Amino acid sequence: MDKSEKVYRVAAQTAIWNLVMGIVILVTGITWGVLLLVSGARLQKSKNDLTF
Repeated sequence: MDKSEKVYRVAAQTAIWNLVMGIVILVTGITWGVLLLVSGARLQKSKNDLTF
């Protein structure tokens, strides 16, 4: 295996890991967004029951 083939393999592995991490971060962000919307909707729904 020569140097250019090693460089190609490292670059390909790096690209794959970047893609995987991007997908994980995207899914995590969407999940947190949905959870925040649900939490906010629950607060809006029960705002008449809250007393300060």
